[in-house]
Amino acid sequence: MPEILYEDREIIVVKKPVGMESQSSASFAPDMVSEIKKHIHSLCPKSGEPYVGVIHRLDKPVGGVMVYGKTKKAAAALSEQVQSHKMRKVYKAVVCGRIVDNVENFVDYLLKDSRNNVSKIVEKGITGAKRAELRYRVAGRVEEPEALTLVEVELSTGRHHQIRVQFAGHGLPLWGDSRYNPRFAANQRQGESVALWAWKLSFMHPGTKKTVTFEAEPEGKIFEQFYKQPEMDKS
Repeated sequence: MPEILYEDREIIVVKKPVGMESQSSASFAPDMVSEIKKHIHSLCPKSGEPYVGVIHRLDKPVGGVMVYGKTKKAAAALSEQVQSHKMRKVYKAVVCGRIVDNVENFVDYLLKDSRNNVSKIVEKGITGAKRAELRYRVAGRVEEPEALTLVEVELSTGRHHQIRVQFAGHGLPLWGDSRYNPRFAANQRQGESVALWAWKLSFMHPGTKKTVTFEAEPEGKIFEQFYKQPEMDKS
């Protein structure tokens, strides 16, 4: 069972491991929904099959904080927050290259290729293209043995592979990304993961109506080197 950050009768907040699907999967491999159902069933074995409502998703190679509804009413309330952009999701990512501006916005139009499970940046007005906006803040830099930048990213929209596509399209592909960084194209077969992590999640609790925030620091060696760096000068 993935690590539980919080749980009550209405919601469960968990830390999704890298490499696990965030929703039910057709494969025999464990997924978040099935693991949470097992957990709930172990607590209340006589209550029948537990309800687990999927509120948002993370790509399989991405880990971090997720919330699931344990009742249909709670799931509907949380889903409404996602649709109205009231649920705040902040990610941490490591990009290849040195970012000059400490704070910046990316606004692009993305077109999803469902057949190949990829998205790309296209011109505004292309049929099927959707507006994608994010903002980021530089949280750390290293120069040796290569230039890498740690960024905190907040999404204003939720598009397919949005962070990965937009940073790659702006010449700053994510470290380890086998889909959008040609340097790591072979890593999919080697089990490598993309340097992207769902770090912070804030939302209004569907029961108490109070805003709650949950955090989990990124896992993986590529993130660790930034924690050893002195804090950036914020002046």
